[in-house]
Amino acid sequence: MVLLPAPTGTVLWRSDGHPLGGRCDRFSPRRTSSPRHLPFRFDGRKHQKSADRKTSASLITDPGDFAVGRYVGEYGFINVTSYSSFQSGGPSAIGRVEVPTLQYSLEDIERLRVQDVGEGRVKIRLYEGRIIRGSLKGTRVIFKVYPGPRAGGVEADMMAANELNCHASLQTETSSICDNIQILLGGFETRTGEQWLAFRNDGLYSAADYAKVASEGISKDLVKRKSSIFTDIKWEGKLKRRKLFIVKLLSGTMNGLAFMHQHDRLHQSIGPASIVLNTILEEEATYLVPRLRDLAFSVDIRYTSLEVETGALSDGLWRRASAAGAYTPLEKRAYGVADDIYEAGLLFAYLAFVPFCETGVMDGLSLRRLLESTFQLDLGAVREYCIADDRLQEAVNFLDVGNSAGWELLQAMLGRDYRQRPIAEAVLNHRFMTSAVL
Repeated sequence: MVLLPAPTGTVLWRSDGHPLGGRCDRFSPRRTSSPRHLPFRFDGRKHQKSADRKTSASLITDPGDFAVGRYVGEYGFINVTSYSSFQSGGPSAIGRVEVPTLQYSLEDIERLRVQDVGEGRVKIRLYEGRIIRGSLKGTRVIFKVYPGPRAGGVEADMMAANELNCHASLQTETSSICDNIQILLGGFETRTGEQWLAFRNDGLYSAADYAKVASEGISKDLVKRKSSIFTDIKWEGKLKRRKLFIVKLLSGTMNGLAFMHQHDRLHQSIGPASIVLNTILEEEATYLVPRLRDLAFSVDIRYTSLEVETGALSDGLWRRASAAGAYTPLEKRAYGVADDIYEAGLLFAYLAFVPFCETGVMDGLSLRRLLESTFQLDLGAVREYCIADDRLQEAVNFLDVGNSAGWELLQAMLGRDYRQRPIAEAVLNHRFMTSAVL
């Protein structure tokens, strides 16, 4: 079973793109079912490394130090339950894949499939809050609440423990904390087994929210253009600001991913919902700071960890690695990094299309199917297809800048051979990402 972070239909602030704004005016330090301190049960599954213990000691673990504010919403996870072959032969089971006549590797076969998705079991609740005691008094936080064993099963416990351990390893030295990764400040567990993780509140909007708002704006602006209220000069200025905003969003995301890879961690759930933004106003692009979040599926890629038995949350990754011929720790590490780059490439494609299209013209799942299944990762063919559709013209123009620099980078990130994909630092240094072409 593969779990990928994604909004559900019941999400208040992710699904509709309009989170309940404003600050918390009232806080009550209510305790939910007699909370316990943080280092309690996460160690029960797997002992933390010494560095993680040192960091955990600096986290706020007393629930009395927090005040819980208003409920913000909840989100779930997409559960990829089955696959259909991209060939015309119909569905095939994961366990018995018929190799197509085309010359594709097993990795290609795993990637180039249409996915049937359902809703996963784990539902995470979000609350605003504030620290009310200690040196960080007054700091605004977002509580991420994992359900207890009865509601979320063992999966929720593993995800919470993995997210805690990942942030602990990335925050070992405060002097080297990355600005593009969400900061964990502490947490606690209740008697019912709920895991409350407190993150610094650096914004409620996600990249998915931004794309939805931008797409709705395109629909409104096109109506204005038809009525001559919106001049071509205003239109071009707005598109220029949008391009610069998106490039900065992608740049911050890749910087956070590069930091994780340098510190021996994979993200493994990169997507528009896993990027939190401090602003979605394109006029404020100068102040934009994207931050990676949702590290529940992160994977430790230290060589010592790759030589031991893997955990349940990373089983799917290493099965794909084996199918691609990556067996040794060195090969598995390279495959894992390349797998993150591939997902970042899909995020790039999402941000290159959805914010430039009218509402309903393109969505994440349709775009992924278009790239992987219809055109089998041939970006040249994708471009020809998009040119013929006037509704996709602005997206094509965005990727065309700098003599097709966007298409060039996207093709590299979505390359079929994982060995040929660029590392995160190379993506950051690409001419499209430096904004020189804009």
